[in-house]
Amino acid sequence: MTSDGGAGPRTGRIVVGVDGSPSSAAALRWAAKQAHLTGAEIHAIMTWELPTAYSWAPVVQKPDYADECETFLAQTVKDALGDVAAHQVRWEALPGHPAWRLIEAADGADLLVVGSRGHGGFAGLLLGSVSQHVVAHAPCPVVVVHGDL
Repeated sequence: MTSDGGAGPRTGRIVVGVDGSPSSAAALRWAAKQAHLTGAEIHAIMTWELPTAYSWAPVVQKPDYADECETFLAQTVKDALGDVAAHQVRWEALPGHPAWRLIEAADGADLLVVGSRGHGGFAGLLLGSVSQHVVAHAPCPVVVVHGDL
């Protein structure tokens, strides 16, 4: 936000929340079509959080959550958009809650795109908790993609 309370300058950038769900793949495809029409850059965001508790089982090797998330995100973008289009997407795996990280990433963006609901939640909900949160708090317009594209 700028000091006068308005959104920052627009950058020709579309931020897309990705979690590997069919809904987020549809959001990526929608964002790719919009980027083609407007000449915008796509910035795909996936987040990860450290587990809040561990079991008593011994851990042989501590997982590298950031690396695993980035690898999964890269594959998800490729699967949704194909090899050629995936090379035109900037992607980033970030620690933290998805809604908060998407709102941060959307500062100065032209558009924030999310799926209607990702992994988890209850079947039949119109929007997931992340979608609801970003719609209410994003510093730019938000598109919530329903269904498969």
